[in-house]
Amino acid sequence: MTPQGRRVAVVTGAAGGLGRAIAAALHDDGWSVLLTDLDARAVGAAAAPLGGWSAVLDVRDEAACADIAAIAAGRGDLALWVNNAGILSTGPSWEHDGATRRRMLDVNAHGAMNGTLAALAIMRGQGHGHVLNVVSLAGLVAAPGETVYAASKHALLAFSLGTLADLRMAGYRRVHVSCLCPDGIWTPMLHDRLDDPAAVASFTGSMLTAQRVAARAVRLARRPRPVVSLPRWRGAQVRLLDALPRLAVALTPLVRAAGRAGQRRQRRRTASPDRR
Repeated sequence: MTPQGRRVAVVTGAAGGLGRAIAAALHDDGWSVLLTDLDARAVGAAAAPLGGWSAVLDVRDEAACADIAAIAAGRGDLALWVNNAGILSTGPSWEHDGATRRRMLDVNAHGAMNGTLAALAIMRGQGHGHVLNVVSLAGLVAAPGETVYAASKHALLAFSLGTLADLRMAGYRRVHVSCLCPDGIWTPMLHDRLDDPAAVASFTGSMLTAQRVAARAVRLARRPRPVVSLPRWRGAQVRLLDALPRLAVALTPLVRAAGRAGQRRQRRRTASPDRR
């Protein structure tokens, strides 16, 4: 395949966890993948078995995102950009200081906006491409204990869908924006949250593996859709709660109980000999 015809994908936050799994799944599907992350050594190690293509990227830096998009386009057809980089701080919103709130919004929302717009600057010119934003179920419903995180993901969902509509209004029919909204994923983001009472919302449903979510991301890359939840039933469940806010607030004690039970289940799973 010539460089001009090679499918190129960029994945942010790819040094570990879900980002690394998505990059590996895309590589197995035939993509040339540029792995990016703040940690140069970690992202280099993650990229080594996938062709060794990596770069340092702080998604909060708009110009740096544009540079990465240009580098990727120079290697082939920039057909996919996956905004995966994200951070989580738990606790009541009033316990977060301004710096913590700004950091979550800057990485989870503004960082994904920077990546989206950097990719679209090239994709609009070439007439095709796909931006895949990893949003989380927290982008579909308010998550108690993860309020600011959920706010950042709600912002990303609105930005993604609005941008997709803007693309269609401007006549771009082959440039897509998708949102992948998975349930809690057993990655380093949650590894130290098993005893965190503020993180219960992440443990109320099906604890997913990074590989399962990555496989769904690859299918979404092949067939773009505006919003995909994983598992599907959880998406329907949280959308119902979002449509009935009084009920959602009234059910908060049940959410807490379900989350604590989920944390206990996950603790037993991680402690079992066959999972070590």
